[in-house]
Formats: sequence, structure tokens, C-alpha cells
Amino acid sequence: MRTKKLLLTLTLVLGCFIAAYSQSTYKSAIGLRLGYPVSVSFKHFISEPGAIEAFAGYRGYASYGWFTAGATYQHHFPIGSIEGFKWYIGGGAAAFFWNYDIDLDYSSTTFGLLAVGGVDYKFATIPLNLSADIMPAIFVGGSYASGYGRFQAGLGALSARYTFK
Repeated sequence: MRTKKLLLTLTLVLGCFIAAYSQSTYKSAIGLRLGYPVSVSFKHFISEPGAIEAFAGYRGYASYGWFTAGATYQHHFPIGSIEGFKWYIGGGAAAFFWNYDIDLDYSSTTFGLLAVGGVDYKFATIPLNLSADIMPAIFVGGSYASGYGRFQAGLGALSARYTFK
């Protein structure tokens, strides 16, 4: 009798654990933004549709490189009846710290105003979130992104993150 109660209790606990992780919503996630530049990303929902994503990354070339740190607010909307699949739009800001090594050592700081739009999917059975976005930026101050000008459209990324409840 005691074994049956223990087995029933373990089954209920395991069932609750699996149910909690099989849902397609998540509260926070950490992982990589595989884009321009490659970055570490942390995304946290502050409300059901609203999330803040913070990121930091580095990109280097033979003659220059930059470190970026920034954050965006993203407002999510469901896509049809597909559980865990959403699209989002939002905006934010970032700082770009440039280092040039062409004939002389030179560094500069640029600030960017960001727009963001993309899709977000949370797998129902595993704690994994995937997203794809585009993040155009308007640069303010500094070097204006090593000759790219004041506007840069190609700062999007594919992201993979481990999710937490």
C-alpha cells in the first residue's frame, strides 16, 4: 500500500513537472543572437505581450572591430492558432564602441536608436526559444559605424535561447 502511494505521488509530481515545461509560454530566456554582431541575449517578459531583450556582442575585422550593448522593448502578437508562435515589433537603444587600427589607433563611441521586428517560437516540449528579427539602426554621434552612414538596415539576427518559467 505504501509503495502504491509513493508511486502515485511521484507520478503526480512528474506529471506536474512535465506539464509546466510542455507549455509554450516562457518568462525568461538566455542564449545567443547569431547576427551582426554575434551577441549574448537575455529576454524577459514584463507582461503577457511585452518583453525586454538585453544583448551584448563583439564583431571584429582585420582593421576594426566593435563591442555593442543595448536593449529593446518587444510587443508580441499571436500568429493564428499555432501555440507558441508570435510576431513582435518594438524599439530600443544601443551603444557601439568602435576600435580602428588603420595606420593609427583610433576609437569612437556611437549610439544607436533601434527598431525591431521579428517572429518568436517557443517549443512546447523542450525549453528552447527560437527567433528571427531585423533591427535597423539610426546612428547618433561618433564615427557613424565605420562609414556605413547614419542608417544601417542589416542588424538582424537569428536567436536560440534556453527558456525559464
